Amino acid sequence: MTVQPLAREVQTTIKGRLGVIMLDRPKALNALNLGMVQQLDTILADWADNPAVDTVLIRSASERAFCAGGDVRSIGTQPDPQERMALGRTFFGTEYRVNHRINTFPKPFIALINGIAMGGGLGLSVHGSHRVVSESARMAMPETALGLFPDVGATWFLNHCPRSIGRYLALIGPQIGAADAMAARLATHHVPFAAFDDLVSALGAADGLDAAAVDVIIDERAVAPGDGMLAEREADLARLFAGDDLNAVIAAIDEAAPRAAWIAEAQSVLRRASPTSLRATWRRMVDGKAQSIERVLADDYRMAVRMVGGHDFAEGVRAILVDKDLSARWDPPTLAAVTEADIDALLAPMLDADELEGIGVYPQRA
Repeated sequence: MTVQPLAREVQTTIKGRLGVIMLDRPKALNALNLGMVQQLDTILADWADNPAVDTVLIRSASERAFCAGGDVRSIGTQPDPQERMALGRTFFGTEYRVNHRINTFPKPFIALINGIAMGGGLGLSVHGSHRVVSESARMAMPETALGLFPDVGATWFLNHCPRSIGRYLALIGPQIGAADAMAARLATHHVPFAAFDDLVSALGAADGLDAAAVDVIIDERAVAPGDGMLAEREADLARLFAGDDLNAVIAAIDEAAPRAAWIAEAQSVLRRASPTSLRATWRRMVDGKAQSIERVLADDYRMAVRMVGGHDFAEGVRAILVDKDLSARWDPPTLAAVTEADIDALLAPMLDADELEGIGVYPQRA
């Protein structure tokens, strides 16, 4: 595979025993392109076994964003569905291999998350052992509005959220801050943004950086994040999102919408989102409860490649990112018109085992 040339969009340094990855594509809010994920793949493969590196840290050079996700516009604006699928195979294959490397990384992996962190940005952070959020962090998986689904192994980490929080975040895609990221277990620590540089310096100055040493250094700078919104919604979330029948969930939200503004907003999102994306997302969340990260990423790959070749993804990119009229015309246009067989087809095997193993995922594992 040829690595695409970069304009210093991914930078690396080794400080003491700490390997530092800096995302530096500020105009695009660090949205990941093919060259970036290829370079990240190479870096992580090297540092996993490099005796000079005890711990890896990833952060952003921008105060505005950690990473706004994958650069889906570059795929979605291609007019030919087959070309979109070909680009998806290359991009998602590499991106998901990076997600798998982080999830299974043999050393502490720290993400310093400030500003916007969405989609692929969560794939670069939440799979790691230490997820440090600042007061400006805004995390979300908003893919159902774009004609896609929460990929990058999201149905693995969202199913690790307590109670029904992960289902709410997957289906509705609200932005959450530091307190709610902690409550959802997407983040492990809250450190003020002003202390990020000091934290990196302290990690770089340590004689050794095993997990215990990393914990001590981060804990010394961590503070309580304050109150979030999820705690006050806990009972409603448990009631509305606990069942496995999507039709029943949506009916319950419709019935409850007049009683709370946030439920009414959830109802509005469901009415605007791609019906195929809603069905696909719900299937991934329900099935993902019992799946390994390898199986989740394998299914993500199959589904993502097919969905980027479909009508709704191209239409979502047009409506949200290109024309910005927020008036997507989905096909099928209603949830009732999307069948379980349609979702089965998105998840059907498409590659031989050797090729799937080549991207770092193993569908034969439960």
